[in-house]
Amino acid sequence: MSKPQWSLKSADFVSLVVLLLGALIVLLPLFVVFLTSFAPAGANAEVLSENNWTLANYRDAWQRGKFLLAFANSTLVAIAVTAFQIMTSALAGYALARLKFRGRQALLLIVLATLVIPFQLLVIPIFLVLKWGNLINTYGALILPTAVNGFGIFLLRQYFQTIPVELEEAAAIDGANRLQVLWQVMLPLARPALVTLFLFTFIAEWNDLFKPLVFTTRPELRTVQLALAEFQEQFTNNWPLMMAAVTIATVPVMILFIIGQRQFIQGIATTGIKN
Repeated sequence: MSKPQWSLKSADFVSLVVLLLGALIVLLPLFVVFLTSFAPAGANAEVLSENNWTLANYRDAWQRGKFLLAFANSTLVAIAVTAFQIMTSALAGYALARLKFRGRQALLLIVLATLVIPFQLLVIPIFLVLKWGNLINTYGALILPTAVNGFGIFLLRQYFQTIPVELEEAAAIDGANRLQVLWQVMLPLARPALVTLFLFTFIAEWNDLFKPLVFTTRPELRTVQLALAEFQEQFTNNWPLMMAAVTIATVPVMILFIIGQRQFIQGIATTGIKN
């Protein structure tokens, strides 16, 4: 009995070492970016070991990059897209998980097929539709193209299938209709999946550069990533200032992920239990 236990502990130790090495490889570039952002302007790698770091880079990057407006735009777009995706994914995911209708499996396959179509492939028809609707250079051009997502529908569909049907039947006996069951029973139980979808969608929209670059030209609609791209073009040789701008653009999503990481892991783990 002792030999299998020793083997299990050895396997756990090897897994821990591999995970630590992987985390180190992933976090090392972020650490270098964060460290460089405190160096004086024009500093090289040797200066980073001295006690002359400064916060002036963050003040200068915030003012020169005009990140206040960009943060407001990115927050508005990310929250709006996330709200739309949660609403549409909850309705469609519940219908595919519980309602019995002809063509349900075919519809599910169509939803899954949308996951393999790159957004860049659809940019021309989307642009024409937005132009037809007079939505170019508006917030609608940044929100509506990604208001529905096949990943969110599939994610919630998978999670809804892990919830016992008896809970819905009990709510139906008490007089609840389909929408009440979804709102009062299913969605509270699907909190991990909702948090997972929220994180995926919000972070993707926050980091999106393609839509603002293609669908908008007005300076007042600049998002964080567009402002960061323009900032990097202006201060190519000032690495500390650039790293400060990158840190400013990255910190909000990192904080958001740290807050919701437990629900995120639970949602990812649970949605693969039942097909």
